[in-house]
Amino acid sequence: MMNCILAGVGGQGIILASKLIAQSAMNKGLNVRTAETIGMAQRGGCVVSHVRIGEEVHSPLIPLKSADVIIGFEPAEAVRCLGYLKENGTVIVSQKAIKPVTVSLAGDDYDGSEMLFFLRKNVSNLIIVDSDSICAVCDSPKVLNIALLGAVVASGVLAISLAEMEVTIKQNLPEKFVAVNLQALRVGAQAVLKENK
Repeated sequence: MMNCILAGVGGQGIILASKLIAQSAMNKGLNVRTAETIGMAQRGGCVVSHVRIGEEVHSPLIPLKSADVIIGFEPAEAVRCLGYLKENGTVIVSQKAIKPVTVSLAGDDYDGSEMLFFLRKNVSNLIIVDSDSICAVCDSPKVLNIALLGAVVASGVLAISLAEMEVTIKQNLPEKFVAVNLQALRVGAQAVLKENK
């Protein structure tokens, strides 16, 4: 059984990323269950997606301390979901912080650095993805979700290959968006492969 949590805020493409993981697993003949818990019904609310992959999957929701990997689209949201991570599980997180509405209204500062520090201190298998650089290379801020998929695929945690994810992207995205998303997938994967050399 492979348990994957995707956590971020509305508008980051979390649901699409979870569907691409699920479809890649189904293409391999595996059983998959997914579920989403969504905060405010607008951009900026918390979004957590559960993806469970295996031969027999009975429930879509991942129990606490059972996730093999947490894909954090935003540092604070990754921290918020740490209770799901199993011992020696992996966290792959974007370094880019998104200031919550409540912080903006209060005039407080939030840049995600405290959250990243907390993750470094508390997670032994941590990969921080420089999402700003990847989005700049791809010339699009909208490919973060696919870049993080590239990072998780390259980490080997999901047992889904880059080629298998590429096939899934080609099958599920409109043709005009395929090229930029394949680029983001590869750049995200390269970032992890370089770090592990």
